[in-house]
Amino acid sequence: MARAISAFTAAVNSATSPAELLSNPTVMQVLLTANGLSDQVPYTALATDTLLSNPSDPNSLVNQLTDSRWLPVVETYDFATQGLSVIQDPAVISTITNGYAEYTWLSSLDQVTPGLSNALTFRAQASSITSVDQILGNQTMFDVVTGALGIPEQIVYQPLAAQQQAITSRLDISQLQNPQFVQSFVQRYLIAQQANATASNTTPSLEALAAQAQGLVV
Repeated sequence: MARAISAFTAAVNSATSPAELLSNPTVMQVLLTANGLSDQVPYTALATDTLLSNPSDPNSLVNQLTDSRWLPVVETYDFATQGLSVIQDPAVISTITNGYAEYTWLSSLDQVTPGLSNALTFRAQASSITSVDQILGNQTMFDVVTGALGIPEQIVYQPLAAQQQAITSRLDISQLQNPQFVQSFVQRYLIAQQANATASNTTPSLEALAAQAQGLVV
């Protein structure tokens, strides 16, 4: 992890163009992972073209994709009009590397209990969710909500309106303001993840699972 972060920082600071920067596999791994797009790392060409597209152009690639996670990321770095000025800001570099480090650490918790990292993150952030678009635009929120609701992951290939309907027809977003509901909801997600991984009929509590992961959240 430390080596990847160091290589990312060096590449960002030495790059002379967005295209050059994004051609670096380590840069793409760190950048996409830190922004909730780790599942897109294998699709280098698509990721590069999307990141370089202009979010202000309705005909650009990022505005043609049904995966709503891309747009806020492209808007944040805006390589198309800002070049490297945003990503070479020391504060932005720090945010990206910290995000990558946190994701890597949290992912290691899943080796103990499948889905635990997502569950803990969701429980901490659930009260900030006020719209279905926030769920669709955040990979962790999306994974927990669709997992708990039993929505197939293939929903990402459906039009945005269909994705929104699939969630809002099963979940009252306002309930995420209720800590007891959130607790029950993340437990549904964990049970589903454990069932997928082990086919176990055990129903653990979130607190017990958190304790297994060195007491991250109790």
